[in-house]
Amino acid sequence: SKSPSPRPNTPVRYFIMKSSNLQNIDISQQKGIWSTTPSNERKLNRAFWESGMVYLIFSVQGSGHFQGFARMASEIGCEKSQDWGCAVFGGVFKVEWIRKESIPFQFAHHLLNPWNDNKKVQ
Repeated sequence: SKSPSPRPNTPVRYFIMKSSNLQNIDISQQKGIWSTTPSNERKLNRAFWESGMVYLIFSVQGSGHFQGFARMASEIGCEKSQDWGCAVFGGVFKVEWIRKESIPFQFAHHLLNPWNDNKKVQ
């Protein structure tokens, strides 16, 4: 997969990626890959090709924290990975981790999502 060239005048896109467990986050940080459900693949691939940069903010469900963030570094392919141990995930794609740190949601409560009824970002 080839990386996109930065496109001026195109917005940076951000997505919160929820993981069912911390082990998947650890695998991602070690191997520089991620996989998501097929329903998310189309949105992420579109953002990857239309935007200059796509950032993924990771959180384990029920943790009350963000675990860090990464840049999407390739489009999502058809190849699946056995690393996740779950058949519901689609293809694998590359991510470049920028920050690996547990940050409580309360640090971001001032951020509101206008595309989700101005609810807090968490």
